[in-house]
Amino acid sequence: MTQRHITISPLAYARIGGVLYLINIACGLFGEAYARGTLVVAGDAAATAQHLMSHEFLFRWGVLGDLIMHITDVPLTIIFYVLLRPVSRDLSLLAALFGMLQTAVLCANKLTLVLVLLLLGGPGYMKAFNPEQLRALALLSLNMHESGFGVGLIFFGVSCFVTAYLLYQSGYFPKALGILQAMAGVCYLVNSLAMLLNPALADKLVPGILLPAFVGELGTALWLVVKGLDTAKWEVRIRLGPVIVGPDGQ
Repeated sequence: MTQRHITISPLAYARIGGVLYLINIACGLFGEAYARGTLVVAGDAAATAQHLMSHEFLFRWGVLGDLIMHITDVPLTIIFYVLLRPVSRDLSLLAALFGMLQTAVLCANKLTLVLVLLLLGGPGYMKAFNPEQLRALALLSLNMHESGFGVGLIFFGVSCFVTAYLLYQSGYFPKALGILQAMAGVCYLVNSLAMLLNPALADKLVPGILLPAFVGELGTALWLVVKGLDTAKWEVRIRLGPVIVGPDGQ
């Protein structure tokens, strides 16, 4: 039996990746900035619980938006691996592994949001706690989600740095994309490390510290959609071989 292989051009990969990246950004903004950002009242468990129960559908859609974001993470990671493998297979794989680690951490972290719904949803066995305790536990779960999000972004920040280097060295992507990704990586790492080491400083940094990261990622996504990559230079890179040669010479 003759086997048929479906081949996709690097330009198509780049543009598909750009579309997925835009979906990823949009879903992330919807869940974090809108669905939760408009409902959670910092430090006020009672007001937060009231908002969540009054707009439970919006909160659930925010969780779904986050999950769609993580679903797009997987093919997007693979696409970046394929596009940047000609520069360095090993570093491209490293960036992909850190990206997948981030996705795994953030997917597990979504359970803290499900817990919020269970705490405030009124299952019979929750009567063991009084309403004030349930509201406090719900706010604690929301705070744990924010902390878990920060932990996941540490892995993503490292992935951004490796991706930035590969984009900068590729020759078929503009060096500016590497700079944009590096900028995103710096912002994510500074924000997450501040959250862990100095929460008071982190509160002062957000949301300003995340604006350059947003610009960096959005700029990369738009470039992939509109321009893709330089296919002629891609072919040159394929012929030249990787910048960094692995132990087996490939």
